Amino acid sequence: MFETDQVFAGSIPENYDRYMVPLIFEPFAADLAQRAASLSPQAVLETAAGTGVVTRALLPKLSAGASYIATDLNQPMLDYAASRQAPDSRITWRQADALALPFENATFDLVCCQFGAMFFPDRISAYREAKRVLKPGGHLLLSVWDRIEENAFADEVTNALARIFPNDPPRFLARTPHGYHDTALIRRELESASFSGVAIETKAEQSRASSPRLPAVAYCQGTVLRNEIEARGPGELQAATDYAASAIAERHGHGEVAAKIQAHVILAVV
Repeated sequence: MFETDQVFAGSIPENYDRYMVPLIFEPFAADLAQRAASLSPQAVLETAAGTGVVTRALLPKLSAGASYIATDLNQPMLDYAASRQAPDSRITWRQADALALPFENATFDLVCCQFGAMFFPDRISAYREAKRVLKPGGHLLLSVWDRIEENAFADEVTNALARIFPNDPPRFLARTPHGYHDTALIRRELESASFSGVAIETKAEQSRASSPRLPAVAYCQGTVLRNEIEARGPGELQAATDYAASAIAERHGHGEVAAKIQAHVILAVV
């Protein structure tokens, strides 16, 4: 992973929430929130909260006496998340690095993280930090994307960009969001951090959009892929977005589009 893969700034947070969240994150957020709520946690920590899609799904399912701290490394993402959340005394927003959490030992019943572990430069350290702040018997609940070939729109955008930038193809999507899909590796890393009872479920959903252009805009302009495209030269962002939209339309048609998305959902116990 490149250092720039972690930089969600500028217009990315707004475009991410407007396009990426409904396209691929909302179905998994609803599922993760249901799984989290079934554990009846009273003290919840969310890492890599992004623009708050899990936060918005989970908070209404918690008891009136629960506490919820939502964190992210990127302050612009956290600011946007806070702006989308209805006032609620149970929630606190805090900028924090998942590899060095600013919380006392054995503070939380649940640590949850949707599609954030792929961005951690040292995942085992992040898992050890999650274990440190969890109470005995607490749970770590996280999700990561499966390989890019199981996620049609991301794969099609990546392949389209490889055709228009053959000498230097932007590979952010394959490298980072879809770069941590080996379930055996995930299990080993969690066990290296002293988690037990690791359960991994591979779950497929459908990604839907009203036109082929929406997935192209979502991936090209609402993720860090945007930085890679813009680095190729002036005007390349629009050209790349247009070309990706054409590639998706060629395969899925020019009206409403739908395609498979797939992820791993992991539950581990302290």
